[in-house]
Amino acid sequence: MTTAVPRASVAPSNATFKDKEKPQEVRRANILAARAVSDAIRTSLGPKGMDKMIRTKNGQIIISNDGATILKHMAVLHPAARMLVDVSAAQDVEAGDGTTTVAILTGSLLGAADRLLNKGIHPTLIAESFQRAAIRSCEILLDMSYKIKLEDREQLIRAASTSLSSKIVSQHSSLLSPLAVDSVLKVINEEENNVDLNDIRLIKKVGGTIDDTELINGVVLTQNVVKNAGGPTRIDKAKIGLIQFQLSPPKPDMENNVVVNDYRQMDKILKEERAYLLNICKKIKKAKCNVLLIQKSILRDAVNDLALHFLSKLNILVIKDIERDEIEFLAKSTGCKPIADIDNFTEDRLGSADLVEEVESSGSKIVKITGVTSKTIKPTVSVIVRGANQLVLDETERSIHDALCVIRCLVKEKALIAGGGAPEVEISRILMKESHKLTGVEQFVYQEFAQALEVIPTTLAENAGLNPINVVTDLRNRHENGEKNAGISVRRSGASNTYDEHVLQPVLVSTSAITLASECVKSILRIDDIQFSR
Repeated sequence: MTTAVPRASVAPSNATFKDKEKPQEVRRANILAARAVSDAIRTSLGPKGMDKMIRTKNGQIIISNDGATILKHMAVLHPAARMLVDVSAAQDVEAGDGTTTVAILTGSLLGAADRLLNKGIHPTLIAESFQRAAIRSCEILLDMSYKIKLEDREQLIRAASTSLSSKIVSQHSSLLSPLAVDSVLKVINEEENNVDLNDIRLIKKVGGTIDDTELINGVVLTQNVVKNAGGPTRIDKAKIGLIQFQLSPPKPDMENNVVVNDYRQMDKILKEERAYLLNICKKIKKAKCNVLLIQKSILRDAVNDLALHFLSKLNILVIKDIERDEIEFLAKSTGCKPIADIDNFTEDRLGSADLVEEVESSGSKIVKITGVTSKTIKPTVSVIVRGANQLVLDETERSIHDALCVIRCLVKEKALIAGGGAPEVEISRILMKESHKLTGVEQFVYQEFAQALEVIPTTLAENAGLNPINVVTDLRNRHENGEKNAGISVRRSGASNTYDEHVLQPVLVSTSAITLASECVKSILRIDDIQFSR
């Protein structure tokens, strides 16, 4: 009995015991959740990566291997795992490509952090050392990059086709890469340091094959010309008016109706209507407008038969049902200003183009507006994406968008590095070397960071069906011997000089991936408790 008393006073109370464990448990749970997400998309990295099929909640099917798209549609509930989705989205905004890479890197760094935590190293220390290692990695990347000029079209095309190599449309990259390069170079800003991708409009049309995808220097409308009154379908030296009002007689409100019981009044109403419409059409003609775009309206018919008849007599081409979100692009690219009222319809609000015509292309009609020559207007281009079905179309559009983003990265940061895991192995090697000069805990952290970067070449090798251990060891060996561009070439199914194989990527993709991944790991590591608010 006496022996039990001193033990009871020493035994820790339950509360303190619990709180020691809780931060570790929360961290472990967070790391696990985030790594589960990153492992889910690991198989879709690289040219031999697989695609994911996603069924959205409204029953729509999406087939994609673009990391950001997959993560955006995944039902991720865990808050730490949501951070991975956000990192991928941030990479999509910043670089546009490498969205899968950034998620896999984050997962791998979290694994490294987990091992370090098990050694008893403080999470803040790990996070800060990771950030320092990431900054150093970016310096290494910039050192090993090759400066390019935007005039060097071949290099740009190679970078774009590397980005397309991991997509469904890889066999069409010889057509799509030059298309992406040309469209970006056409809309580049004066200082040549950025590109607004909103100036490139991707239009999806089902029909034809991916080979029929074309670049049009101007604007393309998918709406058809209204021809039921025999109006023109082709206008040279067009003056374009974009109207937001309707060419049809005014109607009473919803609840009201007008009862006419006398045929003379009936005649009078019809006459009034006719005069009203004729007046509007004459004003349009007076402003020298010969192409009329009419915004979609829900209240009444955008244009009625009588108005069409007058317009075709006046030789004015009419296109109706212009969507609201197209208005801005049309105004920007043809220089016409939207007109909300007939009294404001003046010549200075019109846009001009050399040619507006309706053409038949692979089974459907489109309207092309080309030859916008005015000095004040920023050039815009339209890309018509064709495909056999909706799934292929959507994926082609995403792939072209990625390729456009790659070229935009090269415009922002005019440097290329070799692809295929070469930069990651090189950073890993240099960081390993430098870690021996550091003292204390930081040495461990640097080594783990360096090993974590090897997840990219390992995953590339796994997805290509190679032996990851042999390939990565071979890469390390080559990098030790000074071949800093040695990476995994899937064509050769082994290690080779990927720079000479033209497997290239913009340096901005890699630097932003490593920076974003280390920042995300830092935020996850700093969380030590999850509270629920009511």
